[in-house]
Order: sequence, then structure tokens, then C-alpha cells
Amino acid sequence: MPTESSPAVLPEPETLRFLLEVAEVANSSPDLDELLARIAATIRQAIDYEILAILLLNESTQELRIRYAIGHKDEVVRNVRVPVGAGITGAAAAEGRAVMVPDVRADGRYINVLDEVRSELAVPMIAKGRVVGVIDLQSRQAGGFSERQRGLLSLVASRVAAAIENARLYRSTLRQARTLATLTAISHEFSSILKLDALLRKIAELVRKLIGYDVFSILLLDERDGLLKHYLSSHFMKQVQDKKDFPLGKGIVGTAAAQARSLLVPDVTRDPRYVSCNPAVRSELAVPLVVKDRVIGVLDMESARRAFFTSRHLQTMETLAPQIAIAIENARLYEQLARDEARMERDLAAARELQESLLPACCPQLPGLEMEARYEPARELGGDLYDFIEYEAAAGPVPLDTPGAPAAVGIFTGDVSGKGAPAALYAALSHGLIRTLAQRRQPPGQVLARLNKVLCERRVEARSLALCLALLDMRTYSLEIANAGLPHPIFCRGGEILPLRVEGVPLGLLDGVEYQATVIEMRPGDTAVFYTDGISENFNAAGEEFGRHRLRELIAANCRFGAAELLQRIFDEASRWSAGHPASDDRTAVVLRRADEPQSH
Repeated sequence: MPTESSPAVLPEPETLRFLLEVAEVANSSPDLDELLARIAATIRQAIDYEILAILLLNESTQELRIRYAIGHKDEVVRNVRVPVGAGITGAAAAEGRAVMVPDVRADGRYINVLDEVRSELAVPMIAKGRVVGVIDLQSRQAGGFSERQRGLLSLVASRVAAAIENARLYRSTLRQARTLATLTAISHEFSSILKLDALLRKIAELVRKLIGYDVFSILLLDERDGLLKHYLSSHFMKQVQDKKDFPLGKGIVGTAAAQARSLLVPDVTRDPRYVSCNPAVRSELAVPLVVKDRVIGVLDMESARRAFFTSRHLQTMETLAPQIAIAIENARLYEQLARDEARMERDLAAARELQESLLPACCPQLPGLEMEARYEPARELGGDLYDFIEYEAAAGPVPLDTPGAPAAVGIFTGDVSGKGAPAALYAALSHGLIRTLAQRRQPPGQVLARLNKVLCERRVEARSLALCLALLDMRTYSLEIANAGLPHPIFCRGGEILPLRVEGVPLGLLDGVEYQATVIEMRPGDTAVFYTDGISENFNAAGEEFGRHRLRELIAANCRFGAAELLQRIFDEASRWSAGHPASDDRTAVVLRRADEPQSH
């Protein structure tokens, strides 16, 4: 029977039943928290203890940490770490046998965490020859434990050790499965964020769900300066300063980047590489961010607790780091692309404004005639052009604001091969040459031949100019037309389309080409339409081409209208046809109509 000053022990007949119950408890649950609670409750049936702690061993740090406790203060449970070999519990772990101390005041090994404790019994739990932890009982009375109780607790420890180890393995496996699921979800979330600042904040938030760091920093490498520059800090400590920029090779983060390997530092105060930014920091984990064998930065975590980061934390971050590195690199490339696109948009807007300034606002005002023109590029910049040159009876272009009608007008409609900026540049070159070579009134065929010669001399690979030139004589209202590869003009008289074939090779392809001209008289009510193939070669959503025959029918049905209305109907029908399908080419048309004769009354 126990004395008045010692915990009660089960009577001998009940010992066997108790041990069977211990065995049943050991096999009862894979959940570690539930298992430890049931072990503590079962021990109480045999030993009416006052203070209990079940400590588990961290093999990497060789420290015992309280995993379950009764009678200890919360701060003791949270903060106490007992090195193997230190204190009564550390001695039991180091020696692999039970240690019973009748009077802790007389034992120099005792670590005082409760002033009123007088005696202690610590029994190691050993599974497959390895210490997995210690069951520690304490009493406020000297000599509070007996040899029989030591033997009984040793039997308990031997029977629950394997169960605790299995529960830890189960917990670790479950945690790894959850971590992998979280990592997968995190990876998907990272891939959807393309703004760098938002991505870095999200990284800090999601990593916190995996690891309870005190300070988390992301530093990105500036390769020109060789500096790791601080981009983000997330901290849960008071009086914490953000990390400074670090040269490669300096500090924990600089060393991790320079060596392209992770660094796990249990105690920064003992590491000569550590550069102190926050006095409260005790442990640190730095993981480099690597993309295609190139270090782009470092993930850095710090804790106020010594040896807080474990090999499991290291494995988790090394699994996550490549995903983070790719997401950061993509976000940086996206932002660079956005900046480049914004600059390009500004450049394109300026180029388009310049290109539009090269085209006349519209058309000369000519007595007895209506003329309208429109140009719609398929992209920001296009390769179509049109222009008008007015000629006096003598020679030379006449400014549009000069009073009086010109003797003749040159009407140019052109289409450069290709699209976009290269076509626009070639169109600008061609436009300048037209203005230069057509200053004097000449037969259209000669003008095209001269333009062809100059463009061949300045040959640009895969570039040519299809150009139709019509010279309108204001005295006879006759049109002399020469064509170099543009679709034949469409000529309408009285609702009928007159045959008008004017052909020629596009300019800038072959030297020495001669161009023939066709002359047609414009009678009152006649209409001539000059256009580029962006109108006729216009596809709908089904891939069907609008075609020249539909354009001819449209013009025949509407040529009784004025030039402005006919032009509007041409472009409206082109847009309607291609609805739901982007324009494949620039669209340009010039409509020339001779006014109807006044009706006599």
C-alpha cells in the first residue's frame, strides 16, 4: 500500500488487467493527441500523479519537447526545450533507462521549472532501440515515487513507445499529404497572378499557412549590381526592421544565393555568416529561387525561437521554391511586356497619327464632280494609301486652297504588300516618291514606269506596291487610267457596270516594265470606284469571301446616289459581311462621280 506521502498504486491482482488496458490504449488510435491523452489517463489509474509531461524527441536537434502535459504552466509547455543529457528527463533519454530522484534539490541535474517540485520519475520510451521520448512524473513531496511505480511506468513506456512512434509517422504522413495538397493549390493560385506586388503578398500569405514564421522576406537578385534587393517583408514580431539589400555571398541570404543552395540555421547567434537585422531572431531558413540554373532571388524565413525550422520545413520550401521562382519570373516578364506594350502603343499611336497626316483629309472640290475617299487599316498601321495632285494648264501641282479649278487632277490609290509597321514604312516611302515624281502632269503609264524604276533601285525584300493612277482631264471629263497590280476600277453608268480592264505588274518587282493606259469619258451621272483588295477579299465568319461580283452588284444598285453615300454603303456592307471576323487587310476606296445634268423645266 502507498504511504500517505506517495501516489497510490494499483493492487497486485489488478496489475495484469492494467497492462492489458495499456496495450489496448496503445492500439486504440493513430491520432497522436488522442493517444497521448489516453496514455496519461491510463497512467493515472495506476499512479495518482500530480504533474505529468510526455516529451517527444526531435532527432535532428536532439532536444525533448513537451507534447502533452498536466500540471505544467502553458509557457513551460510552449517554450521549454530539454537537450538530451540535460536535466532529469534528458538524462533518462541519454542513458536509455528510468531515472528516479527522491529529492530534486539534492540532484544537480534538475532543471527547475516548478518551485514546489520535490521528486521526479522520468522513464524513456524506446522503440526498436531508439528513444522516441520520455514520460516524466513530478511530485510536490520528497520520495514521492516507489521502485514498484518505476517498474510499472517502465512497463507502460515500453508498451506505448511503438504506438507513439507510429502515431507520429501517421501524423507526419497526413501532414505531408495535406502539405502536398496545399502546395498543389498554391501552385495553381500562383500561376494565375501576374502582378508582381500582388504575387509576392500572396506568397507570404500562403507560406504562412504552411509554416508559422515570425518574419518572411523575399529578395530578388539585381544581376547588374550583384545585389539581393529587398522586395517584401511580412512579419509578426514587434520592432522588426525590413531586411536590407545584401551583396552575393554576404549574410545567410547572400550565401544561399551565391552557393545556390538552401541554408537551415538553428541558432543564428552561433553562425558567423549571420548579419543581424533583428535582435530577436534566433533561427533562419533561406531557400534560393532558381529558374533554369539561374538564381533570381531568395526566400528567407526567421523565427524568434531557436531551432524552430526543421528538415520538414526545409523540404516543404524546397518543393515550393521552383513554383514560386517560375511565378515570379513570369510576373516580372509580364510586367516588362506590359511596359514594352505600353511604349509600343504610344509609338504606334504616334506613327498612326503621322501616317494619317500623310493622307489628305479628303478630296479636292471640283466643279461638276463629287469625290470621296476613306481608309481603314486592319491594324494600328496599314499599307494602303491614296492621294490627289492638282495640275494647272502649264505644269506643277496647284495648292488645294488656290482659287479656280485645276486643268487636271491625278488620283492615286495604292496597296503595299504585307501589313503593319513594315507595310506602313514602305507606304510612306512610296507616298513620298509619288509626290516627287508626279509633280508635273504626265501620262499615267509613264508615271508608273518611273515609280517602278525608282522602287526597283531601292528594292526591299518581299515588298511591292500595287498602284492605280487615274488622270482626270477637267476640260473633257475623261479619265486616263494606268494600273500596276491593283483590282480593276469599277465604272458604273446608268446602273450598269461597264467593262474596264486595266492591268499591270506591281511596282518594285521587275525592272523595265511598261504600263499601258485606258481612257474612258465620264458622262453626267457616271461613277468610278477605285479600291484595294481589302474590300473585295473580305471574309465572313464562315470563311466566305465578299468578292468582286458582290461589290459590282452593290455599286450598280447604288451608283445613282452621291459619292459620299455610295462610299458609306460600300464600307457598311464590308463591315456587315465580316461581322464576327477580324479584317484581314486594309480597306481603301475612292469614289469619283460626275454630277447629273440639271433637268430642264
